[in-house]
Amino acid sequence: MTTSECHERDTGSARFGYRLRLSSTAERALLAEWDRCRWTWNECVAQSKAAFAAGQTCGPARLDKMLTGWRAERRWLRKGASVPQQQTIRDFGRSRAKALKDIAEGTPAGQRAGMPRFKKRDLADPTMNYTRRGFRLKSGRLHLAGGIEAVVVWSRDLPADPSSVRIHRDSLGNWYASFVVPAQAEPLPATGGVLGVDWGVTETATTTSEDHDLPHSEHGKKAQARLAHHQRQMARRRVPKGKKQTKGYRRAQQWAAKAHKKVARQRQDDARKWAKKVMRDHDAIAVEDFRPKFLARSTMARKAADAAIGETRKALIEMGRKHCRDVRLVDPAHTTMDCGDCGARAKHRLPLSERIYTCTACGMSHPRDKNSARVMLVRAGLDPGGADGGRPPAPPGQGAA
Repeated sequence: MTTSECHERDTGSARFGYRLRLSSTAERALLAEWDRCRWTWNECVAQSKAAFAAGQTCGPARLDKMLTGWRAERRWLRKGASVPQQQTIRDFGRSRAKALKDIAEGTPAGQRAGMPRFKKRDLADPTMNYTRRGFRLKSGRLHLAGGIEAVVVWSRDLPADPSSVRIHRDSLGNWYASFVVPAQAEPLPATGGVLGVDWGVTETATTTSEDHDLPHSEHGKKAQARLAHHQRQMARRRVPKGKKQTKGYRRAQQWAAKAHKKVARQRQDDARKWAKKVMRDHDAIAVEDFRPKFLARSTMARKAADAAIGETRKALIEMGRKHCRDVRLVDPAHTTMDCGDCGARAKHRLPLSERIYTCTACGMSHPRDKNSARVMLVRAGLDPGGADGGRPPAPPGQGAA
């Protein structure tokens, strides 16, 4: 892809997150705004369920009209800005449409998550969206509708004027502002290199290049002892249900949340650094379109979750879009059965204990994951030998499995 083609391609939007410094007054105002938005979300869920039971539909347009009536009937709801409440309805509509699509397609995500649910006060973290007419930036400060003012910690400059902002609080109690701006393409020099990527558990990513393999970092395993210590503290200090938790319990809960947050940030940092290295050295990448949800029901669930395959895959795709690299998602079906050299397919599926793939047709022997990474290249049409981009044909006498 040339530099001009990269700039002409629609790169979408990007989010830039910043820490917020809030006064006690501003924080109370944001929490009150969140209570109104949470009530709006829960009312949308209730109206949607009632409409479904009556055989009707309840879309965002109908809910918008209901919001006008809700605000007219409730003075406490009118005290809040209408922009975040309207955006709450938009978010509900998108969540409901996605759930309906997943359920219709029969995907595991739709079967597990289902329709949008009620948000409880003590379990849901505050999240509010403001469009351009609901906020402004002035003298480095963020002014939100309703007279809420926050100090932004500008760790970097915004590349363009934001079109919207999301205000949210994490599990540690820290507030953040996530601005949406047009994505800026940053093309990298052409290298002529191609790479195949296969996801795994022993190694998070096995590639066709020894220098670009991503080993399992085991950040969760390293933090497991400390996290278990804090969780035992929480269990000892927990009071019976219905009573307010003690200060010691909340302090242990904060420590456990910090341990979880640190592990998540370590995984994200590793994924981004590895993805940037891959993009810097290769023009095209064939990536296994692997969704590791089924591993949650296996004996490898803990190690697979610690590998953070989903986070690494997401970082690779986003980095490829940013730097105008050609990232091709490849169907993972039968990649452990096909030969990366001749394309022959084994008659039987290889057990996980067998780590060396030996082709019965051409006699080539490779490590199992390395062979799968080579198959990714062949199927994506990036094989240096000149593949046509289709699935490797099965040898005579062997049908498709």
